[in-house]
Amino acid sequence: MASILYLLLPLLILMTISSVSNGQGPPSPGYYPSSRINSIGFDQAFRNLWGPQHQRVDQGTLTVWLDSSSGSGFKSLHSYRSGYFGASIKLQPGYTAGVITSLYLSNNQDHPGNHDEVDIEFLGTIPGKPYTLQTNVYIRGSGDGRLIGRELRFHLWFDPTQDFHHYAVLWSPSELIFFVDDVPIRRYPRKSDATFPLRPMYLYGSIWDASSWATEEGRYKADYKYQPFVGQYRNFKIAGCTADGPSGCHPPPASPSGSGVLSQQQVAAMQWVQRNYLVYNYCYDPKRDHTEIPEC
Repeated sequence: MASILYLLLPLLILMTISSVSNGQGPPSPGYYPSSRINSIGFDQAFRNLWGPQHQRVDQGTLTVWLDSSSGSGFKSLHSYRSGYFGASIKLQPGYTAGVITSLYLSNNQDHPGNHDEVDIEFLGTIPGKPYTLQTNVYIRGSGDGRLIGRELRFHLWFDPTQDFHHYAVLWSPSELIFFVDDVPIRRYPRKSDATFPLRPMYLYGSIWDASSWATEEGRYKADYKYQPFVGQYRNFKIAGCTADGPSGCHPPPASPSGSGVLSQQQVAAMQWVQRNYLVYNYCYDPKRDHTEIPEC
């Protein structure tokens, strides 16, 4: 028995180190783009889009909620052709299956049936299972069966129901970078005009019932005996080039070099997240038609 334990000891030590490392969160990215952008009040940058009776602002925090009568959504006052877009968000604990809380860029109202979209979506869950953070990119999609999603899904290294955490996307002419608390978790480069959003988009947020697919492909539905389902937003940050702004406008830099190239330290942090918390990558899904996703 002693010899078996001796042989297993290195493996046990490695597993313990890995567990502790995962529990401590990702390595520092070394650069914090959100700290370079001032917060903006909800009323300064947004308006209600739908469900006004399910939306309130109190001391800088926007609360939206979903019940059996309605959800709620909001939209930025301006459209943008690039920029940094973020907010600190706190999610509801407990049973939230079928419910999506989101922050996203879209031009679906300007181009119905042929729109672009960049999503940060929290897919509701059941007690005992973690939230899933879904990042997605649509290019000239329609939502009528011809929509081609480019989903990467993550679990998080913290409980997003316990406190506010900052979620953001940086959209430049050359790439999209998704951040969680300033840690880059996904980089989506512009490999061709056909696979990258190039038209102006608004910033939206919403809470809504997506029971048909949100939780384990629709296995668990929204259960309104747990209503209302609540999402909270604050610390909105927008540093973007508006659609009608000067041509010389540039989005904020993604890295300390001032360019769109992530530093080695940022890349290491992103790789740590993807190694430990990435749970779905559309590029490796054998059920997908890979002729539709040439960027993979």
